[in-house]
Amino acid sequence: MQSTPSRGTLHYRDYFHVGQFCASSSSIVQGQIYVEHLVPNTVTQKCPLFMIHGYGMTGVHWLTGSNNVSIGWADWFLAKGFEIYIIDEPSRGRSAHQVTVDGPLHTIDTVTMQKRFTAPAQYNLWPNAKLHTQWPGSGVAGDDFFDQFYASIMPSLSDPVELSEKTRDAGVKLLDLIDRPVILMTHSQGSQFGWLLADARPSLVKAIVNLDPGGPPFFESAIFSSRTPKVASSTAEEQIWRFTPARPYGLTEIPITYSPPITSPSELAQQVMDDSSPYFIHVQQAEPAHKLINLVNIPELVITAEASYHSMYDHCTVEFLRRAGVPVEHVKLEEVGIRGNGHMMFIEKNALEIVEKEVGPWIEKVIRD
Repeated sequence: MQSTPSRGTLHYRDYFHVGQFCASSSSIVQGQIYVEHLVPNTVTQKCPLFMIHGYGMTGVHWLTGSNNVSIGWADWFLAKGFEIYIIDEPSRGRSAHQVTVDGPLHTIDTVTMQKRFTAPAQYNLWPNAKLHTQWPGSGVAGDDFFDQFYASIMPSLSDPVELSEKTRDAGVKLLDLIDRPVILMTHSQGSQFGWLLADARPSLVKAIVNLDPGGPPFFESAIFSSRTPKVASSTAEEQIWRFTPARPYGLTEIPITYSPPITSPSELAQQVMDDSSPYFIHVQQAEPAHKLINLVNIPELVITAEASYHSMYDHCTVEFLRRAGVPVEHVKLEEVGIRGNGHMMFIEKNALEIVEKEVGPWIEKVIRD
């Protein structure tokens, strides 16, 4: 990542923190997010971008490209005239973790990184893993690009509820500070924070772009589950037992607004769908589904990479959104001729092809409409 100089785009840069608070029993602040604010020499777009990274990552990953890409996505959008806000989530990177007040942390190890993200073709843990070709280098420890990338990975809050609440609260303060509609761009775990922010401030979110968004609904996939079957069975009960519960509100760890309103996740009646597999359990809201009422007027784009583990189940996430009344377009990259990407698509060798052909034009259309 350090070997290729970046041309970059002429811009102004400043940074600040927002969302910090002191608990009643402490004089140490917590909950803040670092915000990197980038402004091109000439702003031509009316909606800023608000970029939210995924698990283990920081805002710096929106700034960097691969060995074969001279600029990252942030620079690409700056060149198109977008003002940009990039955050580090609470207790991550430049958003300081305070050991006396914040919860425990977890770090992704190198082997897990290789298996799931950078060299999945070597492990073949899901059907499309063997199709991964776009990571720069070998994707394993000892390779220069992998070593630089892994060195940038940060510990993350272990408790998804704590992380969700703190990211939502600080993110809402940033939206209020920006005070005009933004385009939320999220990756992986960051997608649920995008939905929570749009739910809290629907008038300040113009649209959402989700790259391999967090999912599937209600349960982890086999790639992240810690359970094994009690007995060999194809019943819905035994299918569900194989997978670790997650995201009790469907796609989020903490409450989000539904209509009719709910007071408990148990009020979201669940239905196991016929296309569940050994790799994932496909669970939807039973009809009539509760609507994500604050998201129904916010268009969304879901981008799924061909070789990512998300290729197995992003359709479940998309269907959940649609049942909940959310207007969403789903682009599977291989279906538009963009092949070989993994979960980290926006820093892979063909990252600019993805933003130039799919993400950028979609955002331009949404702003124009």
